[in-house]
Amino acid sequence: MAVESMQPKPISPAAYGALSVALKSIFWYKRDLEKYIRRWAKGHPELLDGLDFDDYKWATADEFVDRLQADESDYGDLTFRLMVEISEMASFPALKRHEDAESLLAEAREAVGQLKGCVGRHRGLVAEQERFVEDLAAHRVVMETRRSFAERLQSLRAEFLRLEGETDRQKAGREFESFLNRLFRLFDLEPRLSYVLPEEQIDGSITYDTDDYIVEAKWWKGPIEVQQVDSFVEKVRRKGKNALGLFISVGGFTQGVKRRYSEGSCFLTMEGTDLFCVLDARITLDELLRRKKRHVNETGSCYYPAHLMVNE
Repeated sequence: MAVESMQPKPISPAAYGALSVALKSIFWYKRDLEKYIRRWAKGHPELLDGLDFDDYKWATADEFVDRLQADESDYGDLTFRLMVEISEMASFPALKRHEDAESLLAEAREAVGQLKGCVGRHRGLVAEQERFVEDLAAHRVVMETRRSFAERLQSLRAEFLRLEGETDRQKAGREFESFLNRLFRLFDLEPRLSYVLPEEQIDGSITYDTDDYIVEAKWWKGPIEVQQVDSFVEKVRRKGKNALGLFISVGGFTQGVKRRYSEGSCFLTMEGTDLFCVLDARITLDELLRRKKRHVNETGSCYYPAHLMVNE
C-alpha cells in the first residue's frame, strides 16, 4: 500500500513520543530493533552514526527518535512514513514466541494504538485548540514512559524503601516480584514472570549475555538457610549442566550457605545490599551479574557482595 508523504504541518511531540514507545514495545530483542532501524535509515548514514545498538533497548529507541525529531526539516517525510507503517501493524510474530507473550502483545497493541491516534490527528492537520490540548496531555503521558534512566531507577529505589517499611510482609513479598520484573526490564535482562513446572514452582528467569538464569527471590526477616538453598540448587541442576541460578535474598544468607557453596556453585547470590547498590547507581545490574559470574567461575564461591566491587 502506498504511504502518503508528510504534510507541511509539524509532527506533534506526542507522535514522536508514541513512536519511541512503540519501537520499544514491538521489538523485544535488541537485534530485531537494530535491523528495523537500519532498514529505515538506509540512505541516511548520519542517523546511525554513533548509535549504540548494544546499549539498553529503550535508550537506543529514544536516541533514534530524538535524531529524527531534532532535524524534522530533513527527516519529516521519513518519520511520518515510519509512523504510518508501525501504526498499521497488526501482528507481532517475535512477541508471540516469547514466554510472556500475552502481556507483551497487549503492550505492543496499546503502543501501536496510541501511535495510530497521533497519525490520524496529523493526517487531518487539526489545528483547533481542543486537539492541541489533547496532544499536550497525550505528550505528558508518553513522556512519563520516556523518563530518563536515572529517574526510573530513582523511582524503583523509592519503591524498594517503601517495601522495606511495609508492615504486611506477605503483601511486600507479592509486590517484590513485580518490583524485580521492572528492575530487570530496565536493564534489558528479558525477565519472565513466575511459572510452574510439574512438581515445582519457579519464581522466574532472566537472560543476560546469552545465559539464562533461573531466579528465586525471597524477602524474609532473616537470612536464607542451607536447606532452602539446597532445594534451589536441585531445581537448577534439573534444568541441565549449563543451567545457572540466581538466588535473591534481601535478608542475606547464613554463613553455612557461604561455606557450603564456597568452592563450587551453579548459582549466584544477591542480597538486599546488592540491590541497593544498583538502585543507588553505584553499579549497574548487568555489571553486577557479570562480575558475580566471573567470581564464581574463578573461585567457585557463590558469594561476592556488591560493596566489595564498588570499594575496589
